[in-house]
Amino acid sequence: MTTSTDHGRSDLESSSLALTRDGRSVSDRGDTVCVIGAGASGLTAIKNLTEHGFGVDCYERETGVGGAWNWRHDRSPVYASTHLISSRPFTQFPDFPMPDDWPDYPHHSQLLSYLERYAEHFDLRRHVWFGTEVVRVEPADGDRWDVTTRSTGGYGPERTSQYAAVVIANGHNWSPKLPDYEGLAEFRGEAMHASSYQDPAQLRGKRVLVVGAGNTGCDIAVEAAQQASRCWHATRRSYWYAPKYVLGRPVDQVNDVLLALRVPRRVRQWLYHLTLRLTVGDLTRFGLARPDHRMLETHPIVNSQLVHYLGHGRITPVPDPVRFHPHSVELADGRRIDPELVVFATGYLPRFDFLDPKILGDDGTVGRPVLWLNAFAPNHPTLAVAGLVQPDSGMFPLSHWQTVLFARLLRSRVTRPGRVAGFAAAVVARAGERYAGPVRDSSRHWFEVGHVDYLRALQRALHDLEAK
Repeated sequence: MTTSTDHGRSDLESSSLALTRDGRSVSDRGDTVCVIGAGASGLTAIKNLTEHGFGVDCYERETGVGGAWNWRHDRSPVYASTHLISSRPFTQFPDFPMPDDWPDYPHHSQLLSYLERYAEHFDLRRHVWFGTEVVRVEPADGDRWDVTTRSTGGYGPERTSQYAAVVIANGHNWSPKLPDYEGLAEFRGEAMHASSYQDPAQLRGKRVLVVGAGNTGCDIAVEAAQQASRCWHATRRSYWYAPKYVLGRPVDQVNDVLLALRVPRRVRQWLYHLTLRLTVGDLTRFGLARPDHRMLETHPIVNSQLVHYLGHGRITPVPDPVRFHPHSVELADGRRIDPELVVFATGYLPRFDFLDPKILGDDGTVGRPVLWLNAFAPNHPTLAVAGLVQPDSGMFPLSHWQTVLFARLLRSRVTRPGRVAGFAAAVVARAGERYAGPVRDSSRHWFEVGHVDYLRALQRALHDLEAK
């Protein structure tokens, strides 16, 4: 097992022992910071914390780095054909570029190799306890945290260590959000969540119903169009479908030019609508409902192939299911269809089973933490959540700057306590602040951020923390 180092202390056993409030023994890890998860957000947290002089213990329940991008992990949502939907320049870490000869939208295997090289380049694995899951995270005296761990799967004894701070980076795309349809338990066909989808062979020759119009649902519908004997695609609401390329460039790069020029939101919406009319056309021609909202008010679907297969009759759009029968599915318009396989691409809910949800401002039922900058919880200055965002661009740069801010906040607790008090007041006053303009109120859009607005907010927070 790989262990961390902290100014000469080689492992957890070298820490001093104390007792928790309920009498359990606890090893005191001094100024060491605990990072939960060794995916992209966890890795950049380790790097930025160690660069600021902190010892780090990272706990990873799996046997390798990569998190969601490591397809070998049981909780990974990636499937054989998964590619980025944000282009390479807007996905890479700012201090570790992806190779120039990689495609605009790299394959998931390339993303995993990128994260593995990132961990190797910055020597991050020595800080990670692999095969170790976090059971509990509890506040302790002095803004410290008791973290209880055990071997993944519940084997072996539990161990509690006390840390100066905690970064939660366990991801939010691993706990499936499953719908509850009447009669689903009696359905004789096969039903599964998209988290169990791995390969187009699962669709081959079958009558397939894909439920959900997120990017994953559209990808699976496209693969069903090529492999299944028939494909229905059910959507609860209407969406805008954007191509991956506009004017010969990845669409997020064109969007970023408009953002850099500070083109007003309403003008950008008009330009997007014009572009979609010229490239995609009238969606109602294909049987899709006309969107009841403007662009930028929901997360757009970035998929160049869906409209292609709609136009070729290989995908049949249908409304949302309302009831399941043993051999058929009843739709909202009264029709019945007879799929052999139903794939629920209905998304994921963020879960932090090891933490009292009230600490993050959530009542535990809706999965919507109330945080400032989607990262900082009121009244808990030594706790941060990394990567809890759904950006209109790549995730990695946002996680990088989130954890830079947290590392400098922790350092300022010693060097500039007055600034830290001001930061804490801002967390309380501005928790729940949004960074995406008006968007639909749904679990899918709750963590929506516009990457430019969000990065500017992080920059302002860094400036206020470090201003003279």
